[in-house]
Amino acid sequence: MKVAVVGATGLVGTKMLQVLEERNFPVTKLMPVASERSVGKTIKYNGKRYKIISMEDAVGKKPDVAIFSAGGSVSKEWAPRFAEKGTIVIDNSSAWRMDPDKKLVVPEVNASVLTKKDKIIANPNCSTIQMVVALKPLHDKYKIKRIVVSTYQSVTGTGVKAVTQLMNERKGKSGDRAYPYQIDLNLLPHIDVFTENGYTKEEIKMIKETQKIMGDESIRVTSTTVRVPVMGGHSESVNVEFERDYDLNEVRDLLSKAPGIIVQDDPSVLLYPMPLVAHDRDEVFVGRLRRDESQPNTLNMWVVADNLRKGAATNAVQIAEYLVEQGILKLKTKKVAATV
Repeated sequence: MKVAVVGATGLVGTKMLQVLEERNFPVTKLMPVASERSVGKTIKYNGKRYKIISMEDAVGKKPDVAIFSAGGSVSKEWAPRFAEKGTIVIDNSSAWRMDPDKKLVVPEVNASVLTKKDKIIANPNCSTIQMVVALKPLHDKYKIKRIVVSTYQSVTGTGVKAVTQLMNERKGKSGDRAYPYQIDLNLLPHIDVFTENGYTKEEIKMIKETQKIMGDESIRVTSTTVRVPVMGGHSESVNVEFERDYDLNEVRDLLSKAPGIIVQDDPSVLLYPMPLVAHDRDEVFVGRLRRDESQPNTLNMWVVADNLRKGAATNAVQIAEYLVEQGILKLKTKKVAATV
C-alpha cells in the first residue's frame, strides 16, 4: 500500500510515522511530504531513510491513502486534488470537520458511518476525540442531555514553537513566542481565536464536533478550554447529565469494557489519570468518577489522553486500519507471471 504522510516533519506528522510503524500498518511505499523548504531532506521510517517530496510529486504518485497534518489552508487546497486521483485522504486539520458532506470519525464511536464513497475523512479536534471516546458507552446506556467540559491542554497541542517557549521560559532564555503571555507557571484560558460570542474557536469545535460525532444534535454542550504548562497529554473535567439515573459501579464496568479506555479510579490509593501516565499511550484514561450531588442523573469524570497520539496521529491511523478491515482501502498484491 502506498501511504503519503503530509506534514511529515511536524510534531503530529512525526508521531504519525511512529504510530504507523508501531502498529505495523501495511506500508509498502512511504511518501513523506512537507513544505518546499524540507523537500530533499530525509526522514527515518522502519529502519530506512526516505526523501521528503513535494505535494505536487505526491499527488502524481497516486498514493492509496494520504494522512494530512499540515494545517487547514493546505488541506483545503490539496486534499481535493489527492481525492481526484482516487486517494483516500484522512485530514487532521479543522478544514473539513463541519462540512456536511464529510464524515467526522472516531473509530470507537462512529466508524460505521464510513463508506466507499468517502474520499476525504476528517479527524476531529484532539480534545473532542478523548471526550467522546469516554462518553460513547455512557450515552448508549443512559442518553446524554448536557455536557459541561473544562480542558487543561498540553502545549504540544500548539506545536514546536510553544514547547520551545515553555522550555526557554524555564531556563530564563528569550526566544520566539507562540503565546501572548508567559506559559510557564501560568495558564491561559484562551485556545485559538475569540469569536463574537466570547467563546474561542476551540470551545466551539468541542460543542459542534461532539454533536456531529455522536449523531445527536439534542446533546447540549458548553466548553471552556485552557492551555497549561504541561507536556504529555490533555486533561478534561467533564460533567455529564443523563436522561436517566445510573449506578456508579455500572458506569465503571461499562467504561472498563469499552474499546480504547483504561479506567483509573481508586482514590484510596491515589489512582487517577494524569498526563504523565497517558504520555505515548493510545488509550483514553478515565477516573475521578463521582456523582454530582447538586442535581440528579449527573456524573463527574476526569478524562486524559495523549493529544499527539489518540488526539491526532493514532486516531487517523485507526481510521485507515478500519478502512483496510472493511475492504474500503484495499491491499494490493503483485501479479506474478506463470513460467512454463
